[in-house]
Amino acid sequence: MKIAWFCIPAHGHTNPTLGLVKALTEARHIVYYFSFEMFREKIENAGAVFIPCDEYQFEMEDKENADRVGKDPAFAVELLVSSTLALDGMVTEKIRELEPDVIVADSVAYWGKLAAMKHGIPYVSSTTTFAFNRYSARYMKHGIGETLKMLFSMPKMNKQIRRLQEKGYPVKSFLEIVQNDNDTNTVVYTSRYFQPCSDTFSEKYHFIGPSIRPKKESFEKKAEKTVYISMGTVNQNREFYRSCINALGKTDYQVIMSMGTNTDHFDAVPENIEIYESVDQMAVLEIADVFITHCGMNSASEGLYFGVPLILFPQTSEQDAVAKRTEELGAGLRLSSTGEDDILKSVARVIEDKSFKQEAEKVSESFRNSGGIKEAVAFIESVGWQGEKKS
Repeated sequence: MKIAWFCIPAHGHTNPTLGLVKALTEARHIVYYFSFEMFREKIENAGAVFIPCDEYQFEMEDKENADRVGKDPAFAVELLVSSTLALDGMVTEKIRELEPDVIVADSVAYWGKLAAMKHGIPYVSSTTTFAFNRYSARYMKHGIGETLKMLFSMPKMNKQIRRLQEKGYPVKSFLEIVQNDNDTNTVVYTSRYFQPCSDTFSEKYHFIGPSIRPKKESFEKKAEKTVYISMGTVNQNREFYRSCINALGKTDYQVIMSMGTNTDHFDAVPENIEIYESVDQMAVLEIADVFITHCGMNSASEGLYFGVPLILFPQTSEQDAVAKRTEELGAGLRLSSTGEDDILKSVARVIEDKSFKQEAEKVSESFRNSGGIKEAVAFIESVGWQGEKKS
């Protein structure tokens, strides 16, 4: 079977797919992975055929554009359409040449979904965040201002839809592109238990659990309690890191901080605090008792997979949704401020109140009992074989 796979240029959306891609290629399927040079090595190591998209004026790679997308719906649509049309010639040519049996695309790599619609190829959505429908969407913060912006920008959106229609995409509305319904074949990298409103999703949604890679090294546990702090690869909140150092440097905890390029900025660090540019997160979580996190879906899932309760400090609406669900299940505590006192009290409470650990272990159990990569492979195969029969 031949599979065309599309993803956006983001680690958090690419990394969870690699175990599944590897399993598909080991099952002797051919995966053609449309992505960007920064991910070539990882994708090829998973056994896929890498197809670069960098040279096609792909505007979603621009950080300023990416930041503006969440604030300006009309701009988001224009960017989506421009990116799709920039890739259109190459993607159309490749699909005609490769004749894939199924297209798998990240839930926000809309050009993959549009290509499936245009060429009449079975489609599977790869969802590395929560699956969203009108019920679970309440976990995302959408204020009245954003709604009004959306309404006022509709004429512009319709203009963008016409651009797609002129290139042969059978699209009637913007919502048709960005929303999956209960008839959409979907792989979600979480469990039904952790997924908000999971009972509102059809059997076409396969909640396979997070993709957890094996640890590459070991970390020594040097104290009775270990606190791990990481705000992801792009966060540069120096004030927050300094508050953590000041608050936790006075304790007996072993504190492991993964701070990216911030590591050069801190002097006179207490002996119980270890600062790294990056760590093997699986190895640290294996010994951690508390994880202070920005609530990126991958980081939160990894922490909970190891049964580590979370202290929640989300930075975006997507991360806030993860924080809200974790808090709702009792597996984490939201940080009320970046003050030293709040940080210290939050860590102490999560360590002392055993219910946080118990609830984190319930989420962990749900992840481990999900169908995993094996279920996802069987599902994609079933969709692909149907595509083969039709062709």
